Amino acid sequence: MILINFAHPLTADHIAQVEALSGQKVDRVVEVHTQIDPQQPLAPQVAALVDRASLSPLEWQSLPLVVNPPSLNFVAVVQAAELHGRCGYFPAMLRLRPVP
Repeated sequence: MILINFAHPLTADHIAQVEALSGQKVDRVVEVHTQIDPQQPLAPQVAALVDRASLSPLEWQSLPLVVNPPSLNFVAVVQAAELHGRCGYFPAMLRLRPVP
């Protein structure tokens, strides 16, 4: 499985938890630095962020993926739509929460 991370860096513990919850091995982690300019149109910026994952159209549509979305909610929503367009479905998304 490929884990595409659009948020803060993931630790080895995070990856182990993803593997345990999904029952699949994370073969590759793709780190995508996410920063947008709120003064510019959002959709083209999000498309460019997703492009930085460097997956081919065939990979988007055929590989097992899990996505750690960006922290900004409005970016995450537009990104989910962009990913659906590329994959043909909504890929699995992580939800990270703080540990008390």
